[in-house]
Amino acid sequence: MDLVNKDLFEHKFTNDMEFRSSFDKIKCFRVLDEEGNVINKKYENSVPEETLQKMFRTMVMINEADVVYNQAQRQSRISFYMTQLGEEAAGVGSAAAIKDQDLIFPQYREAGAFLWRGFSIQQMAHQLTGNEFDHGKGRQMPVHYGSKDLNIVTVSSPLCTQVPQASGAGYQYRIKGQDRIAVTYFGEGAASEGDFHSALNFAATLRAQTLFFCRNNMYAISTPIDDQYAGDGIVVRGVAYGMPSIRVDGNDILAIYNACKQAREIIIAEKRPVLVEAISYRVGDHSTSDFSQRYRDDKEMQKWKELLTKIKSPIDRFEQYLTKRGLVTPADTKRYRDEARSAVRDALKVGIEAKKPPIDDLFSDVYDFMPKNLVEQQGELKAHLRKYGKEYELGGFKGGEKYTNSA
Repeated sequence: MDLVNKDLFEHKFTNDMEFRSSFDKIKCFRVLDEEGNVINKKYENSVPEETLQKMFRTMVMINEADVVYNQAQRQSRISFYMTQLGEEAAGVGSAAAIKDQDLIFPQYREAGAFLWRGFSIQQMAHQLTGNEFDHGKGRQMPVHYGSKDLNIVTVSSPLCTQVPQASGAGYQYRIKGQDRIAVTYFGEGAASEGDFHSALNFAATLRAQTLFFCRNNMYAISTPIDDQYAGDGIVVRGVAYGMPSIRVDGNDILAIYNACKQAREIIIAEKRPVLVEAISYRVGDHSTSDFSQRYRDDKEMQKWKELLTKIKSPIDRFEQYLTKRGLVTPADTKRYRDEARSAVRDALKVGIEAKKPPIDDLFSDVYDFMPKNLVEQQGELKAHLRKYGKEYELGGFKGGEKYTNSA
């Protein structure tokens, strides 16, 4: 494959000196209007009915989970949480459009993608509570899910580190000729990190089979887009790096689904990366460590309230569409929500009541064979707990009672 972009050597010359700082604003692709009407007939029947219904139920499930788990943090039942309120379409729609063998590099608002792939509400609760059934063995802070079986890399706290990793994975898939892509999610704030630009440049020049999905929700923690960038959002950066790029309505799940489905086809057929920018709005706080009213005053919130009234929430818009097609009734929606709420509450109860991982897990999974100094530290800890076990709440750890009973 010829990786040289010969267009770079074929310039059109002019006698006029012109500095450019702008061009036509890139339009936002959508399929549904605010009332759930199909405005692009080409994509009216692009999604199977069973997929449509699964997408809706998954959106409802993550919405109910966000409410319950967010409240649980406020009640000190879990230590931290981040919601996807107002952004439910992004993770679900994009995950539904790609294939299960595609490797996902998430940020921290992709719980919808996890649920779509089969990560259960109970697994979420195990991770949030850090109990013995957590895949990460309680070593990571809440909302940092991961699943090797589902081809989803564990969420990492440092901003944007997953983006260049996705470029590398996509490069491997291309040179091995695999029908597989890497998908990475990030916000417009993460796109200000240096890793972002390195990742896109590597992916573009090496023709990596990578889909870059930007959730532009207008705020990076407390920084609004006005202070984040001066250009036309994030989509133009993909164009600048020489990759096909599209801006979609982030509250229109059909637009997201169709754009990501087409993006995957381009990636596999043309052996090149694609950038998708989904425009939405972060309804809730950045996280439970944030209090957005400190930087979103009444005037600011009124502006966004008017915007949200105009664009509608992704769930409401999709529900109206499904109702008009006869695929969902108000009774169905109520049942879905009731079932989801009960499932989340039950999962949280089970997660909280489960024991914490064994204390010995402090020393495992770092080395194939533990080095001598780590073996010594483990022995010293065990000796200490056997002597002073009653001074600690060891009964809450799996196998912890053996220390308490011997004290």
